[in-house]
Amino acid sequence: MAKVLVLYYSFYGHIEAMAQAVAEGAREAGAEVAVKRVPETLPAAVLEQAGAKLDQSAPVASVDELPEYDAIIFGSPTRFGSVVSQMRNFLEQTGGLWAQGKLIGKVGSVFTSAATQHGGQESTQLTIIPTLLHHGMVVVGLPYSCADQMGIDEVNGGSPYGASTVVGGQGERMPSEKELAMARFQGRHVAEVAAKLAGR
Repeated sequence: MAKVLVLYYSFYGHIEAMAQAVAEGAREAGAEVAVKRVPETLPAAVLEQAGAKLDQSAPVASVDELPEYDAIIFGSPTRFGSVVSQMRNFLEQTGGLWAQGKLIGKVGSVFTSAATQHGGQESTQLTIIPTLLHHGMVVVGLPYSCADQMGIDEVNGGSPYGASTVVGGQGERMPSEKELAMARFQGRHVAEVAAKLAGR
């Protein structure tokens, strides 16, 4: 069975919910799954004042553990059309792994959230993907066999780059069932690809 890490940062809980759905999908494919967060960089007072969700149960990941997994699925909210600084800070600490080629051949994938349908979901995913390619990872997205991304009957995220959710300008909207289904599909798909590449 493939070993999959769902590694995320979530401020208000939207990406946390998506991460759990991604993990469910990976487990459905028979993977051994860990769900972890990147370290917070904001002071506690700032988080409390902004209404951040502080009761997240996922443990904090370390850079050194990344090579233990066959696949890493990264989740980050969108900030001005790009990945949040907490995730970028974590990724920029992986230079030692890059120098040793520790992530070459492992699967990488990305999911995200944004305030609006055109708030930067795809550009956020595209800002993470080059980092994965520099590490020599095999990038897996959300194929069009996941038909939910094709629908126009309701507001929803999702693209070939990965699952996403539209949360509203005040963060008032949690992921819909369709968006969670796309997240589960992505987790399952990544786990299946990782198992094939790892020969498991």
